[in-house]
Amino acid sequence: MSASKISVEALTDVGRKRKGNEDAHTVNRELNLYVVADGMGGHAAGEVASKIAVEAIEEFVTLTSGNEEITWPFGLDETISYDGNRLKTAIRHANGKVLEATRESAELEGMATTVAAILVDGDVANLAHVGDSRIYRWCEGEMTLLTSDHSWVNEQIQTGVISPEQARSHPLRNVVTRALGGRADLLVDVQSLTMAPGDVLLVCSDGLTTMIPDEDIAAILGGAEGDIARAARELVDEANDRGGEDNITVVLLKYEG
Repeated sequence: MSASKISVEALTDVGRKRKGNEDAHTVNRELNLYVVADGMGGHAAGEVASKIAVEAIEEFVTLTSGNEEITWPFGLDETISYDGNRLKTAIRHANGKVLEATRESAELEGMATTVAAILVDGDVANLAHVGDSRIYRWCEGEMTLLTSDHSWVNEQIQTGVISPEQARSHPLRNVVTRALGGRADLLVDVQSLTMAPGDVLLVCSDGLTTMIPDEDIAAILGGAEGDIARAARELVDEANDRGGEDNITVVLLKYEG
């Protein structure tokens, strides 16, 4: 693994309406692994699902760090990089752990979690996601959404049934169509990108994006002028100021080169 000079800032907040925080995240500087998971399910089961997922992803990425001789439980995908395979397999491994926990406890039945994760090697960021937790890139004054939500409203937007504006207030806007804990043969979207010095990557739960439209997220990132600690605080504060209807988690990575 090539060394990367990266600054990181992570914040999580319960929001204004929820009693507990069902988001989980990890910042592992040694592995260059950054994960956000947003749990779903009653009786605090969402909190259990997201915690299991984050820990299982970290476990598998650690296992494959510097050891290419391990057995790959789902085989290797030749169309993506080695690190892309590590992330994809880690998330499928985590899915198995969530499903296992639901089988072992009736109280946890039906729990699930989204995941968005980044694994960095040198100037390459490998990205993977399942559900509606998102990854954005801020580069040279422009913000780009890198992930596509696995959600009912996003599918309706893609087919032209509803507009992005209608989706923001749609009663089914929180329904995800893909999550860890749903089915054993989980599909994971994986991609990689080459970063330039000064690039900022934002990983977040939908507690941020359902409260703040993309143009306002971009304005906060631009206004922070590369100060990711300030940007993280302003993003969380703004989501709360607009109602804080869900837990809010943001992880910001700034690539220094």
